[in-house]
Amino acid sequence: MKFKTLYTFIITLFVISTISKVSSEEIKGFANIIDGDTIKISKIKIRLSGIDAPELKQFCIKEDTKWPCGLESKKALIEYTKNNIISCTSNKKDRYNRLIAKCYKEKQDIQKWLVKNGWAIAYRKYSLEYINDENFAQNNNLGIWKGKFIKPYKWRKINKNK
Repeated sequence: MKFKTLYTFIITLFVISTISKVSSEEIKGFANIIDGDTIKISKIKIRLSGIDAPELKQFCIKEDTKWPCGLESKKALIEYTKNNIISCTSNKKDRYNRLIAKCYKEKQDIQKWLVKNGWAIAYRKYSLEYINDENFAQNNNLGIWKGKFIKPYKWRKINKNK
């Protein structure tokens, strides 16, 4: 009876230690920028948590002129992260099997920088963390807030089959 109890205890410890290792994953390295809210580090695709950036094919309107705000968001992220080691912490994946992670350049929150500079919006469906940064960008006409745009999640829904 004692052997069975000890065996159960050991198995339980193994399962708990395995779960804790899986529950939080840290990835570090140079980032390959996919778009304004998706990066790749060492072949691992990462979706930046709590934000939503314009899609690569998305255009915004500034002074009655269309401009490629999705590409500009990507370029801004490339410039911000270039030649820096990026550190990301994740504990879940999205439906596309990307890690959903909070990422940093040194100790600077990348998501916060993107939203505060107007290259992404706070993704309120999943987080309220970056609302003040979004308000700052909007009040100062930064990035996509220089003109008019469709929120990225709405743009994806409208253009789903295109």
